[in-house]
Amino acid sequence: MTRTEKEFFMRAALDEARKGWGKTHPQPMIGAVLVEKGKIVASEYVGRSGARSPEARLLENLGRLPSKTANLFLTLEPGPSSNRLESGVKAILESGLKNVFIGAGDPVLEQENKGADALKEAGLKVERRILIEDCTDLNLIFNHWVKHQTPVLAAKSATTMDGKIACRTGESKWITGEASRQNVMHWRRLFPAIGVGAGTLIEDDPRLTSRIDGEEEWCGVRFVMDGLLRTAMERFLPSIYTDDFRDNTIVVTTDAAGTGYIRRLETEGVNVWVLPTANMKVPFPDFRKKCYDVGITGIYFEGGSKLTSEMLQIRELDYHFNYRAPLLLGDDKAVPVYRGMRIEKLSHAIRLENVRHETFGDDQMMRGHVSYPSRLEVDETVFGND
Repeated sequence: MTRTEKEFFMRAALDEARKGWGKTHPQPMIGAVLVEKGKIVASEYVGRSGARSPEARLLENLGRLPSKTANLFLTLEPGPSSNRLESGVKAILESGLKNVFIGAGDPVLEQENKGADALKEAGLKVERRILIEDCTDLNLIFNHWVKHQTPVLAAKSATTMDGKIACRTGESKWITGEASRQNVMHWRRLFPAIGVGAGTLIEDDPRLTSRIDGEEEWCGVRFVMDGLLRTAMERFLPSIYTDDFRDNTIVVTTDAAGTGYIRRLETEGVNVWVLPTANMKVPFPDFRKKCYDVGITGIYFEGGSKLTSEMLQIRELDYHFNYRAPLLLGDDKAVPVYRGMRIEKLSHAIRLENVRHETFGDDQMMRGHVSYPSRLEVDETVFGND
C-alpha cells in the first residue's frame, strides 16, 4: 500500500471520527475504518462519552472475520488514557487482523505506544504516525486535559489586517464574512463551554449558542466573567440570563460583588460561581480548578480586547483562533485586539505553535497553541497591566 493510499484511508477515518464532534467529552474523538481489497467495508466512531472502542464495535458489527489481507485504520492508538487498551487490542487480536495503521499515539507520554506495542508483540504489522498532525489536532481539547489535568482555555478574535476589532466609533459588525462566522459556530459546537466578558455581554448581548444550518440550535455551558456583576446591574438583563438555556449559564464573579445581584441572577435560574480575590478580577487559576472539579474540559472565549489581553498578560490563554479579514483601518484610535503589554524584543513575543491555517471566503484563520517567553528570560513587567 502506497503512502498516498494510507493517507486516503486515514482521512476517511478522520471523517468518521468527526461525526462525534463535541459529543465525546471527556473522551477523545476516534475513527476506525476497515479496508479490504482497496475498499472500505466497515467504519465506526466514538459517538458519545463512555462508548466502547470503535474498533471493537466495527469488528463486532462486521458480522464475520476480516479477510487475511484486511487493513484497519485508527486515528488514535488503543491506550489507557482513552480506556480502550483492553477492549480495543483484544478485539483486534481475536479478529485475526494482521495489519493496523495508527494516526496519533496516546497523548500521555508514559503510556504512548502501549497499544501499538501490544499488537506488535502479538505478531501484527503496525504502522504509526499516518497523518499524525491531523489526528493529534482532532483532539486538542482531550490532549490538553489528560496532559495537564486542567481545561484548555481558548480564545477567538476577528480582526482587520492591522489587528483592529472595531472602528474608533465602536462599530464592529461585521469584520469577517459569513463563512468565518459559520466556522465559529462549528468550534462553538466542539467546546463544552463558551465564555465572554461582562463588557461584551453588555454591548452585544450575544446568544452564545451554536447555530448551524440544518442542525438544531445547541447550547453548552455559557460562562460570563464578571468580577463586579456589572451585567446584573442593568435594568434589563442580558438575554442569556432569561432565555430557554439560562440554566446553562454560569456567571463567574468575586466576593467583591453585591449579594443582592447574586440573588437576582439566581432567582432567574442562572448559576453563580463566587471566587475570592484581592483585586476584584476573576482569578483564572481558581476558575480552572473549579472547571476541572466539575469536569469541564475546555472553554472557548469570545471576549473583547480587555478579556483576551488580560488572559495573555497573566499567561492563562492556552489556545488561540485568529480570523483576519481583508480590511485595513490604519487608525491609531481604532480598537486593537491586544493591548497592555510592553514587548521590546521579538524574542520576548508570545507565539503560536502547531499552527494551522484555513481560508473562509476572503478571510484567513490562524490557530495554534499559545507559547509564552520563559519567565527566566523576561521581566514580567513587559506584560504590563491593562
